[in-house]
Amino acid sequence: MPYRNSILLIWILTIAINGLILLTFFLPKVSLVAGCDYSNLPMLNAILNGLTFFALLFALFAVRRKNILLHRSSIFLAFSFTSLFLFSYLLYHFSMPSTNYKGDGLLRGVYYFILLTHVVLAAIIVPLGLLALAFALNNRISQHRKIARWTMPIWLYVSFTGVVVYLLINPYYQH
Repeated sequence: MPYRNSILLIWILTIAINGLILLTFFLPKVSLVAGCDYSNLPMLNAILNGLTFFALLFALFAVRRKNILLHRSSIFLAFSFTSLFLFSYLLYHFSMPSTNYKGDGLLRGVYYFILLTHVVLAAIIVPLGLLALAFALNNRISQHRKIARWTMPIWLYVSFTGVVVYLLINPYYQH
């Protein structure tokens, strides 16, 4: 795919993905698969976030060792885990009501700080990750390196805090 087309596709995907996530807060909840129990999806989402985090660490380790093939494979694995996460996240949030955090005190403030930064950076990571991938696939290595310096730490933070958010809110899910 020519570079110019991939930039257009990245912005279309960014708007579509972030738009779908935003819609989950406003549309009525409907069981997308009749009779399906969605109660384990938050745990699956946390597991997929954790797997993404470790795939990214492995990719970082590989690129530091100049093992580009291993780096590329690890990044594709991270994208795969993230894609599965996105599907599972959307399935859960289109089907189930939001869970409110019921903790109090200092932990409540910590939870909302982590959640807020996680949500904002998760929206930002969509175009950053796709741009970094497009630059690499189009052999624009200099541009890839520049954007990856921002993308990697943000994506690591988002995937790690996804697990932390789950651990903090898990006691309040209706099982």
